[in-house]
Amino acid sequence: MKALTLNSSQSSKLLLTEVQTRNLLPGEARVLIKAAALNHRDEWCRQGLYPNLRDGVILGSDGAGIVSEIGEGVDYELLQKEVIINPALNWGDNQKVQSASFEILGMPRNGTLAESIIVPVDRLYSKPAHLTWEEAAALPLAGLTAFRALTYQGEIQPGENLLVTGFGGGVAQFAVQFGMALGANVSTSSSSPEKLEKAKALGVSNTFNYLDHNWITKANEDTDGFDLIIDGAVGDTLNHLIQVAKPGGKIVFYGATLGNPTKLEARKIFWNQLKIMGTTMGSDLDFMNMVSFVNEKKIQPIIDQVFKFDQAEEAFDRMRDGKQMGKIVLIP
Repeated sequence: MKALTLNSSQSSKLLLTEVQTRNLLPGEARVLIKAAALNHRDEWCRQGLYPNLRDGVILGSDGAGIVSEIGEGVDYELLQKEVIINPALNWGDNQKVQSASFEILGMPRNGTLAESIIVPVDRLYSKPAHLTWEEAAALPLAGLTAFRALTYQGEIQPGENLLVTGFGGGVAQFAVQFGMALGANVSTSSSSPEKLEKAKALGVSNTFNYLDHNWITKANEDTDGFDLIIDGAVGDTLNHLIQVAKPGGKIVFYGATLGNPTKLEARKIFWNQLKIMGTTMGSDLDFMNMVSFVNEKKIQPIIDQVFKFDQAEEAFDRMRDGKQMGKIVLIP
């Protein structure tokens, strides 16, 4: 089958090549991929910034498709089912945190950027009927991350003020949509006026351009502060978020694209009794609840652009350059 693999000898670090498939083990299923979506971890793998990298591994964590083959012990009713794939493996039994053996599809285990993928059958969930293949493929990793950040870590309540930073990325778009569906007063930030206009069209309450040196003052004037802030950048912007958090508020971050902060406003954290916490993807329970929520609220992921597998370098470059508004999808 054709697959997109990591290959350090290529100038793009990507190689679309023929990969040998294998026989199924008991409890596994083969899924013919109809669409797959990119996440920042795919680009970090390409840049050599992810642990345990190996050439030849098929990239991609997000995917949706049709079950074409099942292993021993798997219910025959699963054959030909339309499914989405939970890319989180071996979370474990503790809802609070993943186990030491936790993995994500796409590195070091083969991922979804291929014509088919073999996964344990318990990673498969029925594709929400209201979603296209591209929308369904966009949902799993980013949707799971956003849902856990909002509901389990953030415990967002109807009527609370929510700020989602960096609107345009996958997790951020889901956090905005999920937050509105949960009844929060949602605001978002970005450096792109076009992306902020898109957020307004979705119905967010307030938008802020974080390149505007007055955005913190404006945010506090417009909202009286935020009960919950969802962020994927951290770096020195953490101190900005501390300034717009309500006393007793929470800051949940799922990434650190700007690295570590060089300083920390510790006095304001303890005086305002703020809670700062990290989150990574989510448990099987989180995933099941997320899919149910998407079905109930008829959430539709925002798709930025769809590329063929042989256009992968262009797709990866678009993510690298931060040009996307929503999820970038690839199809075989």
